[in-house]
Amino acid sequence: MSSARTGNLASLAAAVLQPGFVGTTPPPWVCRWLGDGLGGVVLFARNIVTLDQVAALTATLRAERPDVIVAIDEEAGDVTRIESGRGSSRPGNFALGVVDDPELTSEVARDLGRELASVGVTLDYAPSADVNSNPNNPVIGVRAFGDDPAVVARHTAAWVQGIQSGGVAACAKHFPGHGDTRVDSHLALPSIGGTRAQLDAAELVPFRAAVAAGVQAVMTGHLLVPALDPELPATLSSRIIGGLLREELGFTGLVVTDAIEMRAVSDRYGFAGAAVRALAAGVDAVCVGGERDDEEAARELRDAIVAAVVAGELPEERLAEAAERVGRLAAWSVAARAGVPTRPDADQDGSPVGLAAARRAVRVTASGDAGTALPLAAAPHVVEFAPPRNIAIGAETPWGVAAPLADLLPGTTAVRIGAGDPATDSIASAAGRPLVLVVRDLHRHDWMRAAVEQALAARPDGVVVELGVPALVTGRVHVATHGATRSSARAAAELLAGLERASAPLLAGLG
Repeated sequence: MSSARTGNLASLAAAVLQPGFVGTTPPPWVCRWLGDGLGGVVLFARNIVTLDQVAALTATLRAERPDVIVAIDEEAGDVTRIESGRGSSRPGNFALGVVDDPELTSEVARDLGRELASVGVTLDYAPSADVNSNPNNPVIGVRAFGDDPAVVARHTAAWVQGIQSGGVAACAKHFPGHGDTRVDSHLALPSIGGTRAQLDAAELVPFRAAVAAGVQAVMTGHLLVPALDPELPATLSSRIIGGLLREELGFTGLVVTDAIEMRAVSDRYGFAGAAVRALAAGVDAVCVGGERDDEEAARELRDAIVAAVVAGELPEERLAEAAERVGRLAAWSVAARAGVPTRPDADQDGSPVGLAAARRAVRVTASGDAGTALPLAAAPHVVEFAPPRNIAIGAETPWGVAAPLADLLPGTTAVRIGAGDPATDSIASAAGRPLVLVVRDLHRHDWMRAAVEQALAARPDGVVVELGVPALVTGRVHVATHGATRSSARAAAELLAGLERASAPLLAGLG
């Protein structure tokens, strides 16, 4: 094989990669690879300190390749990268689905798009178009717009239109749907049951809406869906990518993998093997997430792709087609960003649009005359129950109601406990003061449920604040924010303190 062909294949292979990297400035190898054909990179929390710093980072990348795709995994909810240090100032999908105002969803997404575009981001790995039909799902939950396919579909479409009107390409994920699973694909391969007819009536509805809304990219989920392909995960399945997504749904944009090092595919097929199989199945870009983030990993993928073409395992025409789609998205991004205004000075409190939306998503359920428990009569004691971390959510991202409540009600005290920690002393600390119990997905954690029951037995006047999916409503007064973002916590704190400025939340009686 000639050196010219080898060089061309290496350039094509680099074009389809979207690697992550460590640092708040691009490392030399990334800059060098951009000159050699690298098509894009992906940013995570480790790359972000301030918006000005991100703008400088992307300017450095663009100096090497003006049309480089700069992706980010920013859902504007519990999963946030651009605001990972403080928590998102915008509510997540579930809160927007509860409000069920597509114009509001579009406005929040447009607000995010303008911010991302102004600092040089061109592709957002969002929205999650999953239907969270399994309340025990450990990785989706509040990242979905809800459990009703119709609700998820209309808000997926609204979110796509909003962020793309803000100058950033949307990427609907995790195709063909990660909602009906109890397994996290970061750790193992989930299997999605149901017949093809059931998939058409649920999982696929939001993705059809995303395609109809003009979504620029779709991210595959590392999911086994026997009704579609009994042997291969979606990321590696030509039946699912070519047959379903391309031919049936009519999607012509970029198909990108979920992080290729995730164990759902890498355990069985290997890091590079999964990437090659994904490209052969019809994927156009390979995302390398947070666990393989150096030049060695990128080189391993590039060399494996070239070797697969030489060996006849991956048609060169397929690789060229994938690189061409990467180029089309890059061209779209350049045009979309052209009209984006210069970023104004950042609001220190984050997005005003986001906070207004979060306020609209708060719901209160009260029994009898318990509604008089709000607002709180004095500075409370807050007990926050910390579940095991959802691996998709950054460990550095803060959450909780105690901090914003202390800002509004000085003298507020707080403690955070996990599984195995005794709750008795924490409850006793609230003697003579209001008690606030903060939970996340109470229905999924037996230890948390037992601790809350114990607390409410001792203090029936305790107020429960649910920051996750409110599948289990308990206590005389229950406040649901439908997300654990900074904006959602602030909205709950305002309500508890009697300072809410949104329209009155829904009060419902317990049966």
